[in-house]
Amino acid sequence: MFSEKIRNFVPMNHLNERPTVSCDNVIIVDADFVDRVVFDLIVNFERMIGRKIPNADMARWIDCVALDGGIRESKEQTQVVLIHGAKSERMEYFTPGHYANELNGQAFNDNLGEFSINAYTDENIISKEDLLIDTLRLCCASGEVKRIMVIPDDAYFDRVRQALRNSDDNKTITVFAMQPMMGGGFRQEILGYSLMSALGIRGEELV
Repeated sequence: MFSEKIRNFVPMNHLNERPTVSCDNVIIVDADFVDRVVFDLIVNFERMIGRKIPNADMARWIDCVALDGGIRESKEQTQVVLIHGAKSERMEYFTPGHYANELNGQAFNDNLGEFSINAYTDENIISKEDLLIDTLRLCCASGEVKRIMVIPDDAYFDRVRQALRNSDDNKTITVFAMQPMMGGGFRQEILGYSLMSALGIRGEELV
């Protein structure tokens, strides 16, 4: 089912150089961090279960993050913001994974609504970390955004917590990390579960 969605990625009409938000839901991703985590999972689980693990299915992972963030069957719009370093051309361990050719400006529909994807890179005047934090603050200040899902590098989780300190109580905010982090006024989910699903790792294989 999810592989069909990869083939149905279609171009959007407009691209932006910097993140803008105008959707019901926004997923903000440190793409370099997530790609490193997927590599580690592939290496560890191939040893554990004794089979080759393919790249993570991008559409399936996005759906899993959306479900963990509280999105259910709907016609809502979700914007996926992939933030990466200037030297990175693709997410090596995702399919599709090339930012310019396969991800940026693409969209797909399924039972969870419409998902639009944009990739943004850091610039000389701003770091990738700052770009993600600025995007997160923009979402928190937007009256249109109802639900935020953010996947930061664990290294700057404290900055994410601070950015969310004054967020609108009416927004549903979910922060993803590989292990539980010290609290804040937001929901937390374990990132590894959605990635394992996107990698096709079944629970019975781990018994």
